[in-house]
Amino acid sequence: MSVLEPVTLTTPRLILRPLIEADLPALFAIFSHPEVMRYWSYPALTDMTQARDMLQRIQASYQDGSAVRLGIALRCDGVLLGTCALFNFHEASRRAEIGYALGRPHWGNGYMHEALTALINHAFASLDLLRLEADIDPRNTGSARTLERLGFQKEGHLRERWVVNGEVSDTVWYGLLRREWQNTR
Repeated sequence: MSVLEPVTLTTPRLILRPLIEADLPALFAIFSHPEVMRYWSYPALTDMTQARDMLQRIQASYQDGSAVRLGIALRCDGVLLGTCALFNFHEASRRAEIGYALGRPHWGNGYMHEALTALINHAFASLDLLRLEADIDPRNTGSARTLERLGFQKEGHLRERWVVNGEVSDTVWYGLLRREWQNTR
């Protein structure tokens, strides 16, 4: 995909914005928390160097067009709550994967639904994608509820797809089509 322009999206309570150096402590707090990382396809961060490496990869992904990963921050005070991303773009088929993480103290407040609504609107309207996909651990019922509330459909179950820290886990694939999204808005 061509170079993705950095984008800032706003919602009533949130700003979705490019991540910056000042976000390192919050990124580390989010991605080192065992509950947040319980169902991820890689282990929790264990030191700030890993957070710095993550930030550098995120920033490089804009330049090579491989992903757009935005910080989710409160509009009122700028506190970074989490991240959301579009990645694994397949330009010819106009599709991408969606991913997200929210800091544990912020669960249950509707922030992720609000953030992903803005990101999905951007994906379908501005990036002209036709389809979004999500790969989640079937034990992650909170993530499944989030996706289903947004209109994603469960499309498949892949057995023993991931091994993280020696634990084997399955994947459930979800998909959302632009026309379905537009019909519900």
